[in-house]
Amino acid sequence: MQPEISVLDNGLRVVSLHYPQFETVSLGIWVNTGSAYETASLNGISHFLEHMVFKGTASRSAAAISEDIENVGGQTNAYTSREFTAFYAKMLKDDLELAVDVLCELVTSPRFAEDELVKEREVVVQEIKQTYDDPGDIVFDYMQAEAFGNQAMGRPILGTAELVRGYGAEELRAYMKTNYAAENMVFCAVGNVDHARLHTLVEKRLGALQAKTSFTADAQRYTGGFFAEKRDSEQAQVVLGFDGFSYTDERYFAAMLLSTVLGGGMSSRLFQEVREKRGLAYSVYSFPTFYTGAGYTGIAAATDREQINKMLPVIVDEIKKISAAEVGDEELKRAKAQVKAAILMSLESSSAVSEKLARQLLLFNRVIPVAETIAQIDAVGAGDIQRTAETIFASRPTCALVGNIDGHLEYDELCRLLKAG
Repeated sequence: MQPEISVLDNGLRVVSLHYPQFETVSLGIWVNTGSAYETASLNGISHFLEHMVFKGTASRSAAAISEDIENVGGQTNAYTSREFTAFYAKMLKDDLELAVDVLCELVTSPRFAEDELVKEREVVVQEIKQTYDDPGDIVFDYMQAEAFGNQAMGRPILGTAELVRGYGAEELRAYMKTNYAAENMVFCAVGNVDHARLHTLVEKRLGALQAKTSFTADAQRYTGGFFAEKRDSEQAQVVLGFDGFSYTDERYFAAMLLSTVLGGGMSSRLFQEVREKRGLAYSVYSFPTFYTGAGYTGIAAATDREQINKMLPVIVDEIKKISAAEVGDEELKRAKAQVKAAILMSLESSSAVSEKLARQLLLFNRVIPVAETIAQIDAVGAGDIQRTAETIFASRPTCALVGNIDGHLEYDELCRLLKAG
């Protein structure tokens, strides 16, 4: 079963995948914009806008938006990341037109009423404070800031309380005018949906949308660095990062498999060495992060103050081992099975499939067949993973520490350990 793709006259892409056995449809609007496309003075506006469009449109109040969807048993939500903003819903198949209508209103006719702006500014400020109060959350913002210093990519998605409190209807409308246009938007639906009908519904509501964006995106460049914040807590949150790759880099799947072998599950090297053999942490894992122009490979762990300086050298040793020798046949086979299984299992979720189709169209201007992805994974050899590890872990590291960190290794010592031997 192949997805169907059509294009409106203004350039907006409509994609669908028909699952006749489903009684539901997962659908949404994906926009290629986020905090990485904000100026410093507008940091956090993408996320604030995501909140504000739900606070009333030309024909619906904030309550009516929720009630119209929930009255028929549907669900709707949104998210903002560094490079994407999405507004999505899941409905019974017979309520497709209602869902399309509500979602399209969010991006074409938000009211931005002053009384709602006043309230929602403080809601977002509370979200910012909640993130700051959670060491396990804020450590990743600190990591991002050091990894991409003085760049839009390094600034927090939520922005700052001071900036958010200054955003009004004028700023939101101007941001929508520059960043929300047909060329960087995709409408996607997966489930029991007829593509021709979907196209007609979307064309009626988004056909008049402006065609072109008018913003300039910052270049993305990994820099590396160090951040430590002592807090009165039981544990220390530790994140290490190293230079990585963009979505389109030929080493994409090698980096993904490298991360899986190193810290992608309970059988991974880090989990076995740090937790199972030595008991130095409850949580330890690695993760690859890809963007349109850059990326990084990260390692995250949580432990107490007494264990930090025992744990970090063990992590460094595992980094050195995977950079110095090819992974074994069984490890490679297991990592490929994990990555392929995750991809294939996600196909059983209409919401996950709609997300994947929309993002692929925005990133690559095509839908990538699953068979092609599986073939690319299978083509990665042990030597590819070692060479990728050598490249990644030779870069200047990033380290972020938050919590009970007294006596932690200093950045220079960490760099020395990474280079030693």
